Amino acid sequence: MPRERLVIIGSGPAGYTAAIYTSRAQLSPVMITGKESGGQLMGTTEVENFPGFPEGILGPELMEKMKKQAERFGTRFVADDVVFVDLSARPFIVKTAAESFETDAFIISTGASAKWLNVTGETQYKGRGVSSCATCDGFFFRGKDVAVVGGGDAAAEEAHYLKKFAKKIVMLVRSDVMKASKIIQDRIINDPQISILWNTEVKEVLGNGKIVTGLRIVNNKTQEEKKLDVQGLFVAIGHKPNTDLFQGKLELNVSGYIITKPFTTETSVDGVFACGDVADSKYRQAVSAAGTGCMAAIDAERYLERH
Repeated sequence: MPRERLVIIGSGPAGYTAAIYTSRAQLSPVMITGKESGGQLMGTTEVENFPGFPEGILGPELMEKMKKQAERFGTRFVADDVVFVDLSARPFIVKTAAESFETDAFIISTGASAKWLNVTGETQYKGRGVSSCATCDGFFFRGKDVAVVGGGDAAAEEAHYLKKFAKKIVMLVRSDVMKASKIIQDRIINDPQISILWNTEVKEVLGNGKIVTGLRIVNNKTQEEKKLDVQGLFVAIGHKPNTDLFQGKLELNVSGYIITKPFTTETSVDGVFACGDVADSKYRQAVSAAGTGCMAAIDAERYLERH
């Protein structure tokens, strides 16, 4: 079993940034990217809020540039999924279906996955009218009518954020009450730009083959179906951190995110670091993920110097 100084699991802005920094520090990191590398940005068309790209850049293109930069400095990539980790003793053990590694330090950047509705048309129109991030994509819906699915704080905040871009926002709440905090509810309910359809669920995302043109919705009490004319759908029913591998091995919060020590990327296990959306339930932006990737790299380098 090869022994490495550093293994990074998970790609995306956090993982690739950690790889760039640690490979430049001559730590010769091994990055296990997953069979589907690049993280959530691989499903994003235009990224206009990542610094340094004034004309915008495609999400997959940005990830490819980051990967090439890490590769240039000596990162070795393994395109496989991790199936097992042992963090009980050093060196740590990381296993994929095909290989096993021992490592002196370990950076986790496995990210989080948006929860989706799993209805017809949703996958087809992701990045073409269907989004899980108003902060990322709201700009593309200037002057358009959009729908937001969800009844919690996240959905209410998405709807409120979209006001600066969209002409009209319709919230689709599957029950007759919202779970959002009262102060946010009051802001939404009394806003003339935002309307709410209660007891409503999306049955199908409609489009013309290129972009979203509407939704087929149903009232789950009366079973009445109708078409809702919107040009965008924002799904805000939560995210799930990709931390199944670390249950019982690292300290996680009630939502499953890895807990890090304040102002660091250090986890509950010495020598294990976490960065990006796997530890961030609040910001979830490519640039903030990249920033914590840099932090994890520096934390890991200093840890290895001490040991």
